[in-house]
Amino acid sequence: MFENLGDRLQGTFKKLRGQGRLTEDNIQDAMREVRMALLEADVALPVVKTIVGRVKEKAVGQEVLGSLTPGQAVVKVVNDELVHLMGESNDRLNLAARPPVVVLVAGLQGAGKTTTVAKLGLYLKEREKKKVLVTSADVYRPAAIKQLETLAGQVDVGYFPSLSEQKPVDIVRNAIDAAKKSASDVLLVDTAGRMHIDADMMDEIRQVHAAADPVETLFVADAMTGQDAVRTAKAFDEALPLTGVILTKTDGDARGGAALSIREVTGKPIKFLGIGEKMEALEAFHPDRLASRILGMGDVLSLVEEAHAKVDKDKADKLARKLKKGKGFDLDDFREQLLQIEKMGGMGKMLDKLPGMGNLPDNVKAQVEGNPQQHLVAIINSMTPHERQHPAIIKASRKKRIAAGSGTSVQEINRMLKQFTQMQKMMKRMGKGKRAMRGMMQGLGGGMPGMPFPK
Repeated sequence: MFENLGDRLQGTFKKLRGQGRLTEDNIQDAMREVRMALLEADVALPVVKTIVGRVKEKAVGQEVLGSLTPGQAVVKVVNDELVHLMGESNDRLNLAARPPVVVLVAGLQGAGKTTTVAKLGLYLKEREKKKVLVTSADVYRPAAIKQLETLAGQVDVGYFPSLSEQKPVDIVRNAIDAAKKSASDVLLVDTAGRMHIDADMMDEIRQVHAAADPVETLFVADAMTGQDAVRTAKAFDEALPLTGVILTKTDGDARGGAALSIREVTGKPIKFLGIGEKMEALEAFHPDRLASRILGMGDVLSLVEEAHAKVDKDKADKLARKLKKGKGFDLDDFREQLLQIEKMGGMGKMLDKLPGMGNLPDNVKAQVEGNPQQHLVAIINSMTPHERQHPAIIKASRKKRIAAGSGTSVQEINRMLKQFTQMQKMMKRMGKGKRAMRGMMQGLGGGMPGMPFPK
């Protein structure tokens, strides 16, 4: 979402780093480029004026002009202002109230409310260890009720049934009673959306809100709509006491202006980002981490948290013990690493959070984002157990059979084995001290599972 903005800003700062010292003139030029970059990213004009004014004020201050690394100092100023703009810190859901904690989800039709409710249910179940119940008060779209029921089954959270003949207020009251009886910690209520904001819709959502008395009222906004998302969030906030915003479809080609503007315009924090179609593709919004990603500094903290939550610790420990005993890293282990990466959203998502990876060539990015993990797993699955344990025996005739079984070519088999060899070498270096680890990190480009190997 922030790719173009990140590229523009990083290019501007690169020019500044080439300056021996900063003057008001070259800061003026830099601020002009920052302003253009923000406007192109569809950031609201008043917000652009505010952020550029603040950055300029600090940048011409003595702390930056007198700095030994003035270019880096300006990056820090911009980073601090982006963080300030988006809300300083992560605003968690208030789950400390007496259960069931009611969370009301509102928004326009097509923003992704129903899917977001299911994603949020999964997030609360897995990350917060809460017992979750979901229900739909969207009586205008029977398909939405059915959709939520299906998704609730997929993510394995409780579902309270509703009918299109019922009144939304009655559904909510009955769902609260059911949540109390089932000792649910959280009740998530999906509400009806419209194609546009109208008086009837606002009256109904007010009634539902009064009946639910929610602890959290979340507005789901489609990041692809840009400033329209900000305007609708503002309109909803005037009708309802919103407590936060969830931005969906941030993995698309949205320019990112909504994320940068919405807090400043509405005063409401962004609490979550929808980052893909999978049910696991919902992450807590951390302004400081997002600012780091925009400026090309990565987001290692989120990567570590994700790994901690999604990587199978037993399997990781088993591999560590195996390597410690001096047993070789085989293709079964390689496949397991690929599947773990897939769990974390794929190689593209991981690279997005690693420092400096924003500068990868476009052709490499395209290969990474094409989901190479599944491709490589298919190749390994076409091998016999003996071949997976002893890759050295895989010669020409075996390669032809594996290629036919996996729907690939012999050249692709060769590339995969090359990647595996790189990974094998890296695994051998593990545990040999800091120098070895440094070498391993430098070799990530060619040997990380799922990374395209140079042809």
